[in-house]
Amino acid sequence: MHRTATPHALPRAQRIAQRAFAAFERFLHIEAVSGIVLLAAAAFALLWANSAWRDSYDALWHLPVGLTVGAWSAAPSLHFWINDGLMTLFFLVVGMEIRREIHEGALSNLRQALLPIGAALGGVAVPALLYLALNHDPVQQSGWAVPTATDIAFAVGVLALLGRGIPGNVRVFLLALAIIDDVIAVLIIALFYSGGLAPAGFAVAALGVLMVLGLQRIGAGSAWAYVLPGAVLWGGILMTGAHPTLAGVVLGLMTPVRPGRLGLPAQELIDEAATHLRSAAQDARVGAAPAALLHPRRQLLLAQRELVPPVSRVQMALHPWVAFGVMPIFALANAGVHLGGGGGDAGAAAWVMAGVMVALVAGKPLGIVGASWLMVRSGLCRLPPGVDWGGIWLVGLLAGIGFTMSIFIAMLAFADPDLLAAAKLGVLGASVVAAVLGLGWGAVYRRRAARTDAVPHDLSHPSLADDRP
Repeated sequence: MHRTATPHALPRAQRIAQRAFAAFERFLHIEAVSGIVLLAAAAFALLWANSAWRDSYDALWHLPVGLTVGAWSAAPSLHFWINDGLMTLFFLVVGMEIRREIHEGALSNLRQALLPIGAALGGVAVPALLYLALNHDPVQQSGWAVPTATDIAFAVGVLALLGRGIPGNVRVFLLALAIIDDVIAVLIIALFYSGGLAPAGFAVAALGVLMVLGLQRIGAGSAWAYVLPGAVLWGGILMTGAHPTLAGVVLGLMTPVRPGRLGLPAQELIDEAATHLRSAAQDARVGAAPAALLHPRRQLLLAQRELVPPVSRVQMALHPWVAFGVMPIFALANAGVHLGGGGGDAGAAAWVMAGVMVALVAGKPLGIVGASWLMVRSGLCRLPPGVDWGGIWLVGLLAGIGFTMSIFIAMLAFADPDLLAAAKLGVLGASVVAAVLGLGWGAVYRRRAARTDAVPHDLSHPSLADDRP
């Protein structure tokens, strides 16, 4: 007679460890926590860069980190490996988010995606125009794209701090808008912040793409199998003169959205493998070779893996590493701005900082709400169910949190260290202000939504989805 194992049959230490690991795993997937870690890393970098140990801050990120293959060698700085290498994982997650939304999310239906697309375009155009209105010098104007980006993790994290009183569709709308915003940011980087493109690099990048397609064709489902093709693609894009992190976006967009073909549905294959495992285990107890367990075990692991589509499985696996590793390291390496200023044109730097702050804090909500109002007013689309104009204003305010992507674009836009420092300060300051404004308005909006839910609706009252912002 077989006894079913229960949690109480496990040693007490093992039960405690299992509960601790489960709680830790849930903790890693809370957006608000990752936003707090990101903010803490940026604050620490800012304090370090303006402390008595500021020289060690600069020395660390300029430390050469060599790579040698045979007679070939290179020793770029640690800063390069973070911004051009490690951030590829961030863009890989962005690419997979875009791929998943196109397949089954807010971007899968044009009618459904029309409002966030229009809102995102407004949230890019108005900040860019505001920045250009405040900066007339061509060198300063190269930073026009800095205030156009939204930090998904930070914005969603701040929204999560407001609790469950915020309608779920507000979060969905913010996610859809931020993802479209990322698509636009990637296109901006590719079109406006890439140098002269070298044709030879495209051949290497194409080889990487063909290697990925070949592995997909033969059914390779392990993410590790794609590391080498990904490295080839990254190197090819680096050789072209475009920013190599775009390799992450390409790989993300190529990630399959359906589980691999196993001959049988994954659930049936799991049942079959489990039956074979039980039979093999009984045989092993009476003296049969334990090797008989290997095939059904391998079959079971394969079926378990393919229960979840690769685009979701890989994204979920990478999320903690990106949220709590890649992004905080990026913030630590790039948010350390010397507040004392440099010997350049202080006036130009002040206008760059002011342009970035005004564009993010004011331009983002004005562009998003204004574009949304025009599209609803014209009859092209309607507000999502349960979302009123207060929710759209909340999304617009939170979209002013630029942070990771804005700092990334600033580093591509400015070669002058004083202008770059000013742009970074503008991004950091605007992100804090936008977060505070978003939290403040979100608290008001949440209380108002709670009162609305508590009062019976009268048919004589206007719909929440009217055309008045």
